[in-house]
Amino acid sequence: MKHPFARAAAVGTVLTFALTACGGGGTTGGGGGGEELQPLTIGVIPIAPSAPVQLALDEGIFEKHGLDVTIETAQGGAAMLPAVSGGSMDIGVGNPLSVILAKDQGLDMKILSGYSSSMAEGEDITGVAANQDAGIASWADLAGKRVAVNTINGQGDLTIKEAVSKAGGDPDAVNFVEMPFQDMPAQLERGEIDAAWVPEPFLTQLINGEQTALVGYNYQDTVPGLDTMVTFSSTAFTEENPEVLEDYNAAIDEALQFAQENPDRVRETIVSFLNMPEEVATDLRLEEFDAEVDRDELETLAELMLKYDVIETEANLDEIVQAD
Repeated sequence: MKHPFARAAAVGTVLTFALTACGGGGTTGGGGGGEELQPLTIGVIPIAPSAPVQLALDEGIFEKHGLDVTIETAQGGAAMLPAVSGGSMDIGVGNPLSVILAKDQGLDMKILSGYSSSMAEGEDITGVAANQDAGIASWADLAGKRVAVNTINGQGDLTIKEAVSKAGGDPDAVNFVEMPFQDMPAQLERGEIDAAWVPEPFLTQLINGEQTALVGYNYQDTVPGLDTMVTFSSTAFTEENPEVLEDYNAAIDEALQFAQENPDRVRETIVSFLNMPEEVATDLRLEEFDAEVDRDELETLAELMLKYDVIETEANLDEIVQAD
């Protein structure tokens, strides 16, 4: 039997999770002290790192903190940010670059907490793989090559440009091609692209293949331990709902700590909502899960965004990151 969230991820529909014994929203829940649960809509992208939100629902963590949570799925941050800004979603889970960019473009957004981060050393959860016969032995060799990323002006191509620059190559000479992650392995095999920036499970599959090899971990070579996702909301929501926000912050902190301490439970959840084969999920590299915001890493990310013209003006993180 498939998990309910698997169906939501597959068809992109909205799924409401009843967190009380009788299934009605806004009813008394265990841990809520007999008080009415507060409704909260959280937007997620159907990718592996989103699993801790579902796991928190399964464990009753949101209910424990007085929240009646509804999950909505979005295909990407581009769709989620306007929904959060407009109020159809209360909170979103997405990459920090998108939030900083949205602020630069006039959307009044706040980063509420950290969520997941890449590995500062060792085997990372995302990287660039290249065809063996493409003549790519280092970051500098990507100049003049066709490199696939899921989004132009995202954290992938931004950090790849910086890695190429640091290696002495020309970042402006890299030919970035936008395509979904799931299409990249086949495009590499056919020679339509020379290299691809991919997350798990595609990264392990590619670097263990016969035709492709690892170029490097672009996050580690530019911003080690970079936050891959944060949670965010509109400034209006944070100002109008301080008590709900306080309950949410406590809940997401507990949820991410539980996920970090129980990686097997995270993998079990990934199997169901991504319809991922269990044998693939078992060996899946997971991000580090932590609700703390790393300001130094965000500062470096914002500086790179300005350097490569992703944003027009210098980002003021004091206006973007919600104060404790």
